[in-house]
Amino acid sequence: MFGIDTSNRSLADLLGNGVRYRVPPFQRDYSWDEDEWDDLWRDLEELFEDGAEGVGHYMGYLVLQGRGDQRYDVIDGQQRLTTLSLLALAVIGQIEQRAKTPDPTDVERRRADELRKRYIGSLDPVTLVSEPKLSLNRHNDDYYRHYLVPLAKLPRRNRRRSEHQLRKAFEWFDRRVRALFTEAKTGEALAAFLQQVTQSLFFTSIVVTDELNAFKVFETLNARGVRLSPTDLLKNHLFAVVSRDAVGAPEDELEALERRWESLVGQLGAERFTAFLRVHWNSRYALVREAQLFKRIRESVTSRQAVFDLLRALDDDVETFMGLAEPDEQVWSRPLASLARELRGFSVRQPWPLLLACRRHLGDGGFADVLRACVVVSFRYNVIAGRSPADLERAYNRVAIAVSQGELDQAGAIIRALAPIYVDDEAFRGDFAVRSLRARTGRNSTVARYILERLARHAHGLPLDVEASDLTLEHILPDRMPAEGWGPFTQDEHARWVDRLGNLVLLHGKPNRQLGQADYEAKRAAMLLSPIEATRAVAERYERWDAEAIEARQRHMAKQAVAIWRLPQLDP
Repeated sequence: MFGIDTSNRSLADLLGNGVRYRVPPFQRDYSWDEDEWDDLWRDLEELFEDGAEGVGHYMGYLVLQGRGDQRYDVIDGQQRLTTLSLLALAVIGQIEQRAKTPDPTDVERRRADELRKRYIGSLDPVTLVSEPKLSLNRHNDDYYRHYLVPLAKLPRRNRRRSEHQLRKAFEWFDRRVRALFTEAKTGEALAAFLQQVTQSLFFTSIVVTDELNAFKVFETLNARGVRLSPTDLLKNHLFAVVSRDAVGAPEDELEALERRWESLVGQLGAERFTAFLRVHWNSRYALVREAQLFKRIRESVTSRQAVFDLLRALDDDVETFMGLAEPDEQVWSRPLASLARELRGFSVRQPWPLLLACRRHLGDGGFADVLRACVVVSFRYNVIAGRSPADLERAYNRVAIAVSQGELDQAGAIIRALAPIYVDDEAFRGDFAVRSLRARTGRNSTVARYILERLARHAHGLPLDVEASDLTLEHILPDRMPAEGWGPFTQDEHARWVDRLGNLVLLHGKPNRQLGQADYEAKRAAMLLSPIEATRAVAERYERWDAEAIEARQRHMAKQAVAIWRLPQLDP
């Protein structure tokens, strides 16, 4: 499997036999706080409960990149490894405090030295400079190596926040260990405690041969619900390129890069960053799947100039991406935010690359026209026709590239380029006339409300507040079939017709809650009293509610839908 070795190993195994681990220089700083420390400590306490002997605790995935000669970069798991090393140092420190003399032959000092060599690493006997098994990133390693590993006095002033977190973590575990072993006069029990901990904590160790394989691991694990951060892989690559090619003062360039990077990730959040990166990339270049994204960027971004060009381009697109993900009238105008909310309600993202390209190259008016066109195309293609999203993604990507390369620079031409994915009127009318939506909760409920509101606005001119707390969807043929049946519908007919769009109306909450499984006469009476004209019209038109009525109403809705969701630029 593309250069990957997987095994389940205890912490004691991972730290043995001269192995060295390095957190890459540009990985995230140490960030765990008391919540994570306390969770870990509670897990450790369970290892020592009565009857727990021989029981281990699973610590999750540890993703490593081999560097040869038993050297590994820690791609994922550095927060856990760092915290466990601080716990081990707290135990070793407590043992050293029980030494009666500074003589290296003192039994407690010998015990502490042996544990240090086994779990932390060695100290140079002359300089006392540490050679630890774990090296941290460029912001944290100096503090860890020169103060924590040798158990020196810990500086508290003029330090980074992450260095303070390292100190606080060590002090937190030191207090817990000291309280647990208050009565222990020697270090024997402490050593036994540390040994049991390291032998009882298990990781799934995944060793990869390069960054590309590490990225594939992230994608595989994320698909299985394991929360990892491929964002860090890209950061490491970009910083490594700048570090290699920097001119003048490399630290200044790295600091500038870090500020820009943190600003981007801060706006998006690490979990959303990969999705943004892919949308950005597909708005400019040939379509890339998420599994190939890192490879494509690594192949393309190989110089200092390319790194900063990428960051500038990402800066250009981040506001548009966030506006599509979380439409906000404080960022966009009300019309743009309204259109973006419509598109978001469909849970459709395939148009986003095109919209990023258009936002870069068109004014607000042209961008609004294309955004409106994407709403219509998505409604016809995705919501009603349910056609292949893969074909849709390729089509949007082709148009986005044409916009980015200047081949299409007017909204009208861009919209006409969407003709291959525009479901024509006849097909749309036919698909709408038979569309069902299981509109109980979630996306389908949102879409059904949206459809009924737009139809009502088209027919009667007054918009409805579909977000109103008392406005609900009513299934005229009840959602649940009464035991004694309902009107002319059998059980089989109920299943066929209950979720049809023609069976849905909007009602205000109080009468809807009271109707439940009432018969059509009771529901019709409530609908006739509704302040919503479109709902009253259904009750006035249909004296009887059966399959013919649902079908007739939905055909009428389909004719209206053709007039509402249409692009005049694409009319034959």
